[in-house]
Amino acid sequence: MNSPAQTNLLGLARPELEAFVAQLGSKPFRARQLMNWMYKRGQGSFESMTDLARDFRAQLAERAAIRTPEIVSLHKSADGTCKWVLRADSSQAFEMVFIPEPDRGTLCISSQVGCALDCSFCSTAQQGFNRNLTTAEIVGQVWLAKRELAEFGESRQPVGDHRIVTNVVLMGMGEPLANFRNVVPALRILLDDYGFDLSRRRVTLSTSGLVPQIYKLAEETNVALAVSLHAPDDELRNELVPINRKHPIAELLEACWHYIDEQNGRSVTFEYVMLDGVNDSPAQARALAQLLRGHPAKVNLIPFNPFPGTRYKRSPLPVIQRFRDELIQRGVLATVRRTRGDDIDAACGQLAGRVIDRTTARLGNKVFGLAVQS
Repeated sequence: MNSPAQTNLLGLARPELEAFVAQLGSKPFRARQLMNWMYKRGQGSFESMTDLARDFRAQLAERAAIRTPEIVSLHKSADGTCKWVLRADSSQAFEMVFIPEPDRGTLCISSQVGCALDCSFCSTAQQGFNRNLTTAEIVGQVWLAKRELAEFGESRQPVGDHRIVTNVVLMGMGEPLANFRNVVPALRILLDDYGFDLSRRRVTLSTSGLVPQIYKLAEETNVALAVSLHAPDDELRNELVPINRKHPIAELLEACWHYIDEQNGRSVTFEYVMLDGVNDSPAQARALAQLLRGHPAKVNLIPFNPFPGTRYKRSPLPVIQRFRDELIQRGVLATVRRTRGDDIDAACGQLAGRVIDRTTARLGNKVFGLAVQS
């Protein structure tokens, strides 16, 4: 049985893992071997790591552990989407979602238990905020998903067309950049050749617009960037995404273009949830095109996914298509996201988890003192 005093290796990026094995009197290559066993092979038992010396394995068993979040429940959608509810501690729970498609398998992971940014159309925001997830809890979601999907394959349980995690998106519960200190090491493990070895273009971080952290992210790592925009003007975005009152659209876009320049990236994806009669008019599409035209941008239009108590409704499909066409006609690449997993509340904006002893934080110093770790 693991002891809390044992170091959880699952959350250590390669330099930290090399430092840990050095404390045990071993060479840095042992850290690379450990990472290969943990991330490439999904092994959670030191005894099974057969190319490690027996005495080194004994040291690891005494001083270290590979601890993942506990699975509370699994829900399978008719379309193959899977949602896991994971235990953060005795009272808190968060969620991750796997979306299988013919050419890829996308895992949507969480970065916090709840969220403090209070976006009005998001179920997670209505739960309030409890705490940041640790690096091990973030990375542990990918580790668990790979193990679970492998078991599905062995038991021939249908989960969809693609059972391999090829893409990871930080679009689950929470604002990733409000948990900067733990998210960045997790990103490094996802990208590390000895970690999950994912391409930088297959790892996407989605943010509501914490501008200082976008600039800092450009210095720390290189992943795809998605931004929850949802409105073409500050007045409406202030209502939908309250962080806009602190970092308005012009300031946010400047940070986005800086990120692309620094990382030699291809484009920023702007997420735009389609709310009936709120942000879906042709005039608003034209205003959005004016903001983005001539920049490395693409727009992902997301049909709103309802949740209990919401005042919003989904825009009709013809309205969404007209909005898309207005953007394309003005030289802005736009696509409509296919809704997946809504029958198990796993679609975009529906993740709720279980947030107890929550703090419902509004915009202001309280949010940033509570949630942002730099």
